[in-house]
Amino acid sequence: MMYRGSASNMSTSPLSALKKIDVNFTIIIFVLNFIGLVNLYSATQSPEAVGLSRLFSQQIFWLTMGWIIYLVITVLDYQIWTRFAFVFYVINVIALALVGFVGKSFYGAQRWLDLGFFRYQPSETMKLALILVLAKILAQRSSYNGLGLRELAYPALLTAIPFALVVKQPDLGTALLLLGIFASMVIFVRVKRSILAAAGLILLISVPMVWNFGLKTYQKNRVLTFIDPGRDPRGTGYNSIQSKIAVGSGQFAGKGFQKGTQSQLEFLPERHTDFIFSVLSEEFGFFGSLSTFILFLILFTRSIETASQAREKTGALIVVGVLSYLFFHVIVNIGMVIGLMPIVGVPLPLLSYGGSSLLTTMLGLGLISSVYFRRYLF
Repeated sequence: MMYRGSASNMSTSPLSALKKIDVNFTIIIFVLNFIGLVNLYSATQSPEAVGLSRLFSQQIFWLTMGWIIYLVITVLDYQIWTRFAFVFYVINVIALALVGFVGKSFYGAQRWLDLGFFRYQPSETMKLALILVLAKILAQRSSYNGLGLRELAYPALLTAIPFALVVKQPDLGTALLLLGIFASMVIFVRVKRSILAAAGLILLISVPMVWNFGLKTYQKNRVLTFIDPGRDPRGTGYNSIQSKIAVGSGQFAGKGFQKGTQSQLEFLPERHTDFIFSVLSEEFGFFGSLSTFILFLILFTRSIETASQAREKTGALIVVGVLSYLFFHVIVNIGMVIGLMPIVGVPLPLLSYGGSSLLTTMLGLGLISSVYFRRYLF
């Protein structure tokens, strides 16, 4: 991969700046946002959606803020954020630690800080803070023969700290996503084959130990329910069963906007957040689901192209980190709603309701756009 050195001063003309933005990338984000709003409206504005009607207007507010963030981050040089990467990292680690003492609990998980006007979830912004700090470190530690234990020790430690804090909340799904980000970025800069083989062996050995001593009872039940949802159809298997009914009943063309029985009659749980894709599948069918998934694939492809055109390795690593964050979110969320993965609390980027998730996603996409904005010498 070729990197193009440092950029000289850019023209500040609005017209010239507009020409440097990846228009196709931006349009895809906008279309996915629109799909998300349509689905959220359907999920929250029916007469049966008691207490959810305000969420649509709130999401429009967060979406407006998200687009402002996206455009500002695009225009600003992404290297500004890497200079303060460790500051962002420390702030987020402190916020994660505070969650354990003063965090708000919902559905048995303590993941949020109540800021009065906003419920802030530090584990969301921790993903971007980790990406920035790993990009800064790994850009300076790449090796032709691959990274060894000595080079990996420090970035592994920086990943292990937030991983442990997020597991404690408990939020195993997000914690594993942090590991996925670390693994993706490390593999991108190359790792010695012996390290990869050892990591694979450790993973195989640790699975039974984690099952017996690391997982809580409800987490084990999620895995067992994933294997056999019928073992507890009214308890742990309920979400999975109702989600698959919603997805399957949409067939090819769907039941139509606000005509999905599973979502409109409130059989489908958390239909505005984790199961928003189930609403999409039921009302717009296989055609709507596949079209949305293709849009995500195009978004990922554009991101890969941006990484290959980055002017230096730090920018490419930022893109790879954000791309892995989005990719794992999409695959895990869609996988769980169609029954291919255990149920975990992972929202679908750009579609699910949630201020912290949406703003973090738009910030991450803004970083990718910023790398594209400065891909060549000016």
